Amino acid sequence: MARRRRGETETFSLSFLDCICCGFGAVVLLLVLTRIYDPSTLEQPPEELEGLIEQLEDTLFEIRGESTRLEARLKGVIDQQVISQELVYDLRGELSRLRGEFEAKAGDATIAGETVGELLSARQRLTEEMRRLAARAKAQKPGGAVGGIPVDSEYIIFIIDTSGSMRQFNWGLVLRKINEVLNAYPRVRGIQIMNDNGAYMFGQFARTWMTDSAQLRRSIAGRMATWDAFSDSNPADGIAAASRTFWSADKRISLYVFGDDFSGNSIKQVVDGVAAINKPDAAGRPRVRIHALGFPIGFGGLGSSDNRSTKFAALMRELCRRNGGTFVALTERG
Repeated sequence: MARRRRGETETFSLSFLDCICCGFGAVVLLLVLTRIYDPSTLEQPPEELEGLIEQLEDTLFEIRGESTRLEARLKGVIDQQVISQELVYDLRGELSRLRGEFEAKAGDATIAGETVGELLSARQRLTEEMRRLAARAKAQKPGGAVGGIPVDSEYIIFIIDTSGSMRQFNWGLVLRKINEVLNAYPRVRGIQIMNDNGAYMFGQFARTWMTDSAQLRRSIAGRMATWDAFSDSNPADGIAAASRTFWSADKRISLYVFGDDFSGNSIKQVVDGVAAINKPDAAGRPRVRIHALGFPIGFGGLGSSDNRSTKFAALMRELCRRNGGTFVALTERG
């Protein structure tokens, strides 16, 4: 009996210990699992997530804005590159043509002698390009494009009266004479177009030379058809503005004035004002040569009542005489 009780006690004791150990192990495992998957370790507060989203959205907007600016700059660079490339092609073609002409005429002493005589009579120091222009002007028929006005400068400026009388009665003839003058200059270094009040035809190129090209000449012809800048029929303002802005000691400039009347009061005041701006070189030659074309209203029997067309003719004759130029009064109507 005593032996049987001792066996029952040992069996009970082992089972109890097993249960205790298993239970303890389960508790430990539960604690470990609970710590690993604690929601506080897996989730952040909603406020922090919203702030992060706002920061990312701001960064995205900044990137998009910078991308737009870069695309605009890239387009501008590409456009400028295309324009520059076209200019390079034009200059290369002109250089090749000039070389051919030079080689063809290098041995012709007679032509060279005639050209020297023309340069001396014009009293201007001309470059090789200007000699070529002078030879072309000599070949023109009398009363042609510029009616005896010498074609001997590398920079030209047009001062055009855009008043109502010019546009109504003379505009077709103005367009034709501008084309004839430009054709007399196959290639120049710079061109500018202003009206008699000093307003520029192409405002984006104000106060600077426009580079001569076939495209520019087409643009001038197209713009002339609709150009109606305000004018008070007083070329003094445009002449003074052009002379003051573009006068240069190292350039030979020809200024062409197109008009039909003069609304100012004093011819002497205008002449003296231009003389103060257009300083001559060491040889006494004006840096800016002033030429003028007087259009038919007033010169062909359609004079205004206050005789302003006669005053225009008197003014331009004196200005041209003092500034190495020529005045031509046209009698035809376009």
